[in-house]
Formats: sequence, C-alpha cells, structure tokens
Amino acid sequence: MNFAFSVFCKILKLGYHPNTITFTTLLRGLCANGEVEKALKFHDEVVAQRFALDQVSYGTLINGLCKAGKTKVAIQVLRTITTIKPTVVMYSIIIDSLFKDNFAEEAYDLYSDMVDKGISPDVYTYNILIDFLCKEGKIKQVKNVLAIIVRACAELDIVTLRITLSSLINGYFIVNEVKNAKHVFNSMIKMGVTPDIYSYTIMINGLCKRKMVDEAMNLFEEMYRRNMVPNTVTYNSIIDGLCKSGGISYVWGMMKDMHDRNQQPDVVTYNSLMDALCKNGYLNKAIEIYSEMIEKRIWPNRYTCTILIDAMCREGKIEEAQEIFKDMLIKGYCLDVYTYTAMINGLCKKGLLDEAWKVWSMMEDNGCMPNAITYEIMVRAFFEKDESDKAEKYNLFLMKARGFLKG
Repeated sequence: MNFAFSVFCKILKLGYHPNTITFTTLLRGLCANGEVEKALKFHDEVVAQRFALDQVSYGTLINGLCKAGKTKVAIQVLRTITTIKPTVVMYSIIIDSLFKDNFAEEAYDLYSDMVDKGISPDVYTYNILIDFLCKEGKIKQVKNVLAIIVRACAELDIVTLRITLSSLINGYFIVNEVKNAKHVFNSMIKMGVTPDIYSYTIMINGLCKRKMVDEAMNLFEEMYRRNMVPNTVTYNSIIDGLCKSGGISYVWGMMKDMHDRNQQPDVVTYNSLMDALCKNGYLNKAIEIYSEMIEKRIWPNRYTCTILIDAMCREGKIEEAQEIFKDMLIKGYCLDVYTYTAMINGLCKKGLLDEAWKVWSMMEDNGCMPNAITYEIMVRAFFEKDESDKAEKYNLFLMKARGFLKG
C-alpha cells in the first residue's frame, strides 16, 4: 500500500486529477489490509478536497468497516453520504453486520429506515432477514418474508431460491419441526431446484442431531448417486451422528472415505470421535487419536482437551489430566467452567482437596464462575473428608446456584 500511495502522490504532483476508480482502488486496498482507520481518514481527506466518490467507493468502505467490527462507524458513514443516494447493498451489509453482532433491534430499525427512504430491499437483504429469523426459530416471520419475496420478485433465480429454501429448512430444524423441514427439502426437487451440498448438509446435520441417523445416511448415499462430493462439514455431521448413536464401528470406514475423497478431517471430526471413544471406555485409543491430531498439525481446541481431562480424571489418571490442563494454561487457552469442573472433579475424587481448591481459585481469578455441578462436587468432597463446616458453606452456594435461595 505504501507504493500505491507513493504513485498516487506522484499523480497529484504531476497535476493530474485522480478519478473515482483510483480512490475506490486505494480504499479497497486499505480495507483488504485491515487498515480501516487509514481508509476512513483517507475518505475524510478525499471528501474535504471535494473529490467525487461513487456508490462503489462507499460500498467498499462500509464493507471494510463492518468486516473489521466497526459497524457503528459504518452507520455514521452511511448517515453522512450527501453527494449520492445510498444503495440497498450498503444498507444490507450493515444490517447483516448488526444481526451478527446481536443488535437485532438496530438491524430492524435500519431496515425500516431504508424502506422509508424509498430504497427497496433485494433478495440479498431478504436472505439476511431469513437467515437471522431461522436461527432465532421465528418461522412464522420467515414465511411472511418469503411471501414478500414472491410478491416483490416475479421470478427468483435458482441459486437464490435454493439458498432461501435451505435457510428455511435449517429454521424448521431449529424449532424441531422435522416434518416441515423434510417437506421443504422434498418440495425443492419438485420445484426443479436441485439441492446442493449445502442443502444436503443442513438436512443431514438436522437429522443426526435428532438421532435419525438412518435417514441421514440415506441422504448421504443419495449424494453419492448424484455424483456430489460431501465436504468436511457433511462428514462431520454423519460422524458425530454415528458416534452418538452407538455406530462408532462405522466411523473408521467414513474416515477412510473422507481421505479417499480428499476431504480432510478437522478438529470437529476428531472431537466427535474422541468423545465417543472416551464415553465407551476406550481412553487409550482416544489418546492415540489426540497424538495423531498433533502429528497432522490439527491443533486441539478447548473442547478437545476437556474431553480428555474428564475421561482421564474418571479413570484415575490424574497426573496425565493435570499435564494437559497445565499445557492449556501455558498456551493461553480460554478455559470454561466445564474444563475447570472436570479438573476439580478428578482432584476431589483423589482426595486432593487442596489442589482442587487451587484450581477453584484460579477459575474465579480468571473470571469464570462455578456452576451448580462444581459446587456439588466440592460439597460431596468436603463431606467425604468430614469437613462439615466447609461442606455446609458450599452447600449454601449450591442452593443459590440452583435457585433455591436468593441473595
């Protein structure tokens, strides 16, 4: 970017007037490099010099600001545009960012503001609304938006229609309306909209989460018949479903199939497998899988380590669990209540209450509050150690955590 701006300065010194394309290119470059503050300053300088910016320029800047998490600044830029009419794209980018930042009310207000100014929403805008409503389980509102789309657009292109219907399917699964999800999926085919990998993955994932693995496998095999290559997310859904339904013996074949189809397992794949192995008493095999992850440079996340710590503690391998726990702290993992509780539980079972208390103190110092299960573990441990005073003290906290006491 330094070279680009040096060329830009040379253009100015030679007396040439840069055009809008030049400004937009520089704005795009700054935003792409994560230098949105410089992009905003550059915008202010350009406007102050009365140079012209067009809709593409502002769209570029607003998009860069939103991607950098500066949605409110993007709104300020939108409000200050005077030389051109803001576009539906600018509004849609900000509305999408507001939804992602959990500012739903502000997103709806901006949507209303856009409509009031005579800027008609397009299919992209509607799909943003549908995606958010589906994730919130507000299916009735989704149907209303779909009705508006049909009225506003006489003909939707196939890609847009497929995305919209896939979002609706996902929404039905979120509110546990499996029958309606199946109906929409089957209707896609009747409407001449061929489901893509994304559509199949939503169906497979939804069915697996509801332990309807046989039906999910039928769809998975249907993808094969249609010469569609499942992606890693699709495989992860099936593998997780098999692991949780007692079909772990089929997972090894699925892993081989992934390799043959050049779809690489990720941390989610390994987490599902390790969780199933640990819950079925195959801790040593889970440790082998953990080592395989490291060798393949697939870095474990917090959930991976919590699975192992919990399993090791349950089998009395407290030293091994402590090694993983300490390694997580050294590497700067942001531990949650489940990780701390698993470690505390293991230490208490071994009668190492002083060590358990150190972990408890560390948890609170790091701003992670214990839950009812954590308190219950400590209460039980103190009673077993005949430390009734401490047990009663923690029992009061336990009752408060469960909502039996106020204050």
